Amino acid sequence: MIKQKILIIDDEPDIRDVLKITLECEGFEVFEAIDGVDGLEKVHKKSPDMVILDYKMPKMDGHEVCQILKKDILLRHMPIIMLTGKGETQDKVNGINAGADDYMVKPFEPTELVARIKMILRRSSRDLDANPLSRLPGNITIMHELEAAITRNLPFSVCYIDLDKFKSFNDTYGFEHGDEVIRETARIILSAVNELGNPDDFVGHIGGDDYVILTSVDKTEILCNRIIADFDKIAPSFYNQEDREKGYIVAKDRQGNVDKVALISVSIGIVSNRNKSISHVVEIGEIGAELKKLAKANQGSNFVWDTRK
Repeated sequence: MIKQKILIIDDEPDIRDVLKITLECEGFEVFEAIDGVDGLEKVHKKSPDMVILDYKMPKMDGHEVCQILKKDILLRHMPIIMLTGKGETQDKVNGINAGADDYMVKPFEPTELVARIKMILRRSSRDLDANPLSRLPGNITIMHELEAAITRNLPFSVCYIDLDKFKSFNDTYGFEHGDEVIRETARIILSAVNELGNPDDFVGHIGGDDYVILTSVDKTEILCNRIIADFDKIAPSFYNQEDREKGYIVAKDRQGNVDKVALISVSIGIVSNRNKSISHVVEIGEIGAELKKLAKANQGSNFVWDTRK
């Protein structure tokens, strides 16, 4: 069974020790950060399921850390428990205003904190069908959204987004770097949809390096062009300087052959009911898989429409 991960951000070693011992005994995987700046770095590296955050810390206080996390489109659903000093009423108010999901007053009773943690995590997992890396809705929600679009019987497009050469990158640079590429891709997609899409557009994470957007026909190419432009701009930064300058890495391809593998690009297959009727979600998935394969056959980032009638 996969352990749920909790990050403790507190500048007091004694508090961190008590929390770490208590939570590990309850079966959680625990990470520690000594201040707000260190905490933000650990959040992005460790992808915790929850953060326990002290309000008063050097460098960056809990209020500011909480605000930053809740503004991040990939992290805003991650629950945060704020720790405040006894009698510091304004700290509690500020913590809640910053987006904290709950608070505890120090000194606290460890068993009560554990009970609150378990309650919040149960509620979080029940309310959000989310991919653990991107925090985007997963396959259950994706299915519901596609079924609803078919039922409405209005023109729509489903963009299936996939990264090219990702396996070779992952094998060469390791899973931690690969996970960061997955998270950054999600940010690019969400930013494009938030800026250029419709208010009711949907973004989901199928898994791995596969994503999906449900949007209107008129917004489709606008979104695809923005995603491709933004991804191609940032993709070289995923590599070290040597590989960046070469424009390729030496790695095994999907057939196991050692070759020069180009830098990561993005392929998008677009399924739409603009030219033909679509009656089932399975049909969308099958057409999307065909179109992604066709897009991947082209060099570099690109998108392909389904033009069949």
